[in-house]
Amino acid sequence: MKKGTTNVVVIAFIALLIIISTVIGFSRYWSYVDFLPGPSIKILPISCPVDKDGDGLDDLRDILAGAKAEIRRKPQYRSAYYQGGYPPETEGVCTDVVGRALRDAGYDLRTLVDKDIRNNLANYPRVEGNPDSNIDFRRVANLLVFFHRHAQELTLEIKPGDEKNLQFWQAGDIVTFEQPYEHIAIVSDKRRPDGVPYILHNAGPTASETEQLISWPSPINRHFRFPRF
Repeated sequence: MKKGTTNVVVIAFIALLIIISTVIGFSRYWSYVDFLPGPSIKILPISCPVDKDGDGLDDLRDILAGAKAEIRRKPQYRSAYYQGGYPPETEGVCTDVVGRALRDAGYDLRTLVDKDIRNNLANYPRVEGNPDSNIDFRRVANLLVFFHRHAQELTLEIKPGDEKNLQFWQAGDIVTFEQPYEHIAIVSDKRRPDGVPYILHNAGPTASETEQLISWPSPINRHFRFPRF
């Protein structure tokens, strides 16, 4: 083969390698881009005019802080009956996340629920006519009634990526889920890229922050903001 022909072949081979490398590079780039999260949705926090415990944090932020503290403690999930009502701080269920979060905001959920049951027994079918202050405040069905009576009820609709809709879902809100997987949780300030918030709850093995607001196996049946304002 002549020298000139050899040079042409070498140049053509190098050009082919460059083209192949470029194609592979672009392919990897676009594959990477495909997996990047979408644009973040910015949801402005609302201002709650109530500061029950006078600590300088409004109640919504206090409830959120209390729920976050519960997640950091990582209590083990354990459903049991306790004389005196309260489980040890190292264990609990979904309702204890809510009770402890409200406690950090200055509210004694047990006292509030017990009083409301005594004064409105017919509104609490789960009590079955026999109030028990050791357990009533730790049952989702009873908390649903209590918050229905004393909290603001908000939309159940969640539209990922819709800022106007997601503005209704604020950190510190309370959500309940219907049977067969009855559950209660606090809405977190952490959000997915599409704006849907995480929840703070205890479904086992420990209290945790997860993105199960729209993937919990039972639908949401109530969305509350406490206190009502």
